[in-house]
Amino acid sequence: MSGDRMVVAERAARVRFRRALTLMAFTLVVPGSAQLVAGNRQVGRIAVRVWLATLAVLAFLGIRLLLDRSYALTLALNPTFLLLLRLYLIGGAIAWAALFVDAWRIGQPLSLRMQHRRAVVGVNGVLCFSVAGTMLFGAHLAAVQRDWLTMFVDGEIGAAHDGRFNVLLLGGDSGADRWGLRPDSMTIASIDATSGKTVMIGLPRNMQNFKFREGSVMDEQFPKGFDCDGCYLNGVSTWAEDHTDLFDSDTPGIDATVMAIEGITGLEMNYWVMVNMKGFRRLVDAFGGVTLNVRERIPVGGLGEDVTGYIEPGKRKLNGYQALWFARSREGSDDYSRMARQKCVMTALLTQVSPKQALTNFQEIAKASSAMIRTDVPGGALADFAQLALRARDEKVATVSLVPPQVNTAHPDLDKVRAMVRKAIDRSEGDAKPTPGRKKKGEGKVTGGSLGSRNDGYVANETDDVAAAC
Repeated sequence: MSGDRMVVAERAARVRFRRALTLMAFTLVVPGSAQLVAGNRQVGRIAVRVWLATLAVLAFLGIRLLLDRSYALTLALNPTFLLLLRLYLIGGAIAWAALFVDAWRIGQPLSLRMQHRRAVVGVNGVLCFSVAGTMLFGAHLAAVQRDWLTMFVDGEIGAAHDGRFNVLLLGGDSGADRWGLRPDSMTIASIDATSGKTVMIGLPRNMQNFKFREGSVMDEQFPKGFDCDGCYLNGVSTWAEDHTDLFDSDTPGIDATVMAIEGITGLEMNYWVMVNMKGFRRLVDAFGGVTLNVRERIPVGGLGEDVTGYIEPGKRKLNGYQALWFARSREGSDDYSRMARQKCVMTALLTQVSPKQALTNFQEIAKASSAMIRTDVPGGALADFAQLALRARDEKVATVSLVPPQVNTAHPDLDKVRAMVRKAIDRSEGDAKPTPGRKKKGEGKVTGGSLGSRNDGYVANETDDVAAAC
């Protein structure tokens, strides 16, 4: 008889153990179902309804993303959505963890045998911390993304100029030995507001004797143009930083540079973005590298004896450090071949980065982007620019650079310069006959890693298809 009682007791213990595990499994699959079956049904009904509503929202988003994958970027760049997502994930993590604890209580752990009690506590703990931890990490990522968005100024996207958004991209080094950041590269990305077709307009840092935008502060200071001794385009920023009292702005150097570039090209800038070299390097790494056609050995590390290595020829996937030196290497190069290589890097980033990469690595991208010195792009414009960037991936990127032999950088003919810019934009929009097959003298040459030469022109500096020229 005692043996039968032991068998019955053993079976009862196993039933209670299986019941406790089942309640936790229910909570994992459908939060609140354990309470509906054996606990507080009011709590269970609320939890199940919230869960079903969550599934409905996820199903809606899944269908929407299948129809329009770019919608993911729209959500990722919406601060209100990110705030709501963060709050939901934090609240959901706490509530789900509480349901697991309650399911453990409903399973009557004190009635279990010691080995079963320990197993139930272990399983419940793993499930509780795994689910809550995952949701809290998701809330952290949402917070990181939203904090990144705060680096952008408030506001929505402004009006396009003649159907295009003109964004000035400035790059250079900053450090304790410099007053501000002296631009090392200046490129306008002129983007069609509908198709996303992009024309990159490169300006040499050593341009002299140019006019500023009419009526601007700099035009009043230099009515005959920037004709002072040793005054170059990349020195405008330094001059303005030394005369901040003339500007009602926190960014006098950038504002003065914009005035110069608008005066040279005749284009009105919508926004500007200034990136230092560290930010560029981290950004390329965050995107997982960039594939480039290295036409000849590119020195790494500096000039002469400072060269520490080379990027070997061939089609190579470069990391941030290598891509940075591919773009800025000076050994065996001139400024104009560097400008051509820089356009190759920018075009590769534009055409190679996928929405999946952007979403997968957005935390690293956010950190890298935070290394940018400053930008006046409003947060409300990010989703619009993301959509344009996705459209631009399927379009050829055109370029025109205001460099020799077309332009005398010491004494530029601004009428000719503006005609070059207008012609490049017209070709991109299909309003002028494209010239992709134009044969340049010396086009087969490679100088400083770029196709072409200083005397004959570098192909990537003036073409209707930068990718083909790289």
